[in-house]
Amino acid sequence: MQPGPPATENDLRHLLNEWDPIGVADDVQDEYDCMLAPLLQRLRERGDQTEIGAFLRHELEDHFGLDPLDSQPEAMAARVIAWWTAVGRADDPGSM
Repeated sequence: MQPGPPATENDLRHLLNEWDPIGVADDVQDEYDCMLAPLLQRLRERGDQTEIGAFLRHELEDHFGLDPLDSQPEAMAARVIAWWTAVGRADDPGSM
C-alpha cells in the first residue's frame, strides 16, 4: 500500500486522534498510524461508508482488542468519507 502525501496523512491522523477509541492520543500521536495506509487505499478505491466502517470495526476488535460498539466505527467512517470529499479527493483517486 502506498502512503499518501504528508498533508493528507497528517489530516487523517488528526481525525483518527480526535476519534481516539483507545483514549491515548494526548500522549501517543501515532497510535493509529497503522490505519492510515489501509484507509487511504480504501478511499482511493472509492470505498463506501459500509466498507470503511467494516475496516474500522475489524481494527478495533482484532488489532486493538476493543468492543467496536463503544467507538461507533460507522459514525467515524462517515466522518472520514466527508473529510475525503471535502478535500476534493473523492472524485480523483489517482491524485495521491
